[in-house]
Amino acid sequence: MSTNQNANPNSFTDAEVAYLNEQRLGRLATTGASGEPHVTPVGFRFDAASGTIDIGGHGFANSKKVHDVAANPKVAFVVDDIATVDPWWVRGIEVRGTAELFRSGGETVGPGFDAAFLRITPRRIVAWGLDTHFFEANRRTVS
Repeated sequence: MSTNQNANPNSFTDAEVAYLNEQRLGRLATTGASGEPHVTPVGFRFDAASGTIDIGGHGFANSKKVHDVAANPKVAFVVDDIATVDPWWVRGIEVRGTAELFRSGGETVGPGFDAAFLRITPRRIVAWGLDTHFFEANRRTVS
C-alpha cells in the first residue's frame, strides 16, 4: 500500500528531533476494521531526511498493527518518559498522522527487524517537557 505521502522534514523542532533520536520504544495506536482501538509498544526510528517515523519489529508483516493500518491508516504514536522524579519532570511527544506500509527496508528500523515496516507521516504534533515545562505543551498541525 503506497499513498506517496510527503512529510515536511522541518515539522519537528530541534528538541523533538533530539528526543526522538534518544529513544527506541514508543506506543502505536491503531483502529481496526471493527472500530476497536489497539495500542502496542513498538520499536521505531526517526527519519530526519523525510521527517517521518518508521516503525518495525519481528513478525511485523502479519501483525495486527499492519492489518489495522490496511483498514484505517490514521494512527497515533507516543514516546514518553520521566526525565527526573525530584523534581517531577515528564517529557514526551505525540504524533498523529497517517501510516503507510512498506514491504522492504524495515531492517534499518532495528536489529533483526523484518523487512516490512510502517512509516508515519505527521499531521499533528504535541510535545511536552522537551523545551517547555510538561504542562506547557507545544501543539501544532504540520500539514
